[in-house]
Amino acid sequence: MKRAERNRVAGAALLAATTVTALVVSTGTSVAAPAPAATTYNGECGTGYVQVNQIPIPGRGAVLPAYNAATGKNCVVTKRNTSTGSRLWVGSWIQRNNELKSKQEQYGFYTSYAGPLHLDAKGKCVDWGGEIDGYVVARSKANCGSLARTGQQVR
Repeated sequence: MKRAERNRVAGAALLAATTVTALVVSTGTSVAAPAPAATTYNGECGTGYVQVNQIPIPGRGAVLPAYNAATGKNCVVTKRNTSTGSRLWVGSWIQRNNELKSKQEQYGFYTSYAGPLHLDAKGKCVDWGGEIDGYVVARSKANCGSLARTGQQVR
């Protein structure tokens, strides 16, 4: 056997042995991935607003609507799980159910959240949603009438 061929064969055997060792080591222990940080509402909509719903954006954050029973206004914030790191495309929107002319929206590159967006919709259903880094979620005909007036939180 020529010297170049022997080196290739020896290199392939070493690679195979390393791969088998790595497989044995990796199957011996199971490490769980860290749990994603929960996104919490921290009064981003202002005084008197209570979170009334949410839609998680897996691995990224959540869209958090809130309601102020004293003013009859709804609010929405799309919030990232963390406010550290690079800026990502984040957006929020809210409108009275099927009333496109009432739509409020905000999109841009943010480290923490987009919004708050406020909308007068006392006793009416609202459509709302958000986006983080291309992952879009929304709800329509939500937070209607008596639920919105009580400020009761639902999930």
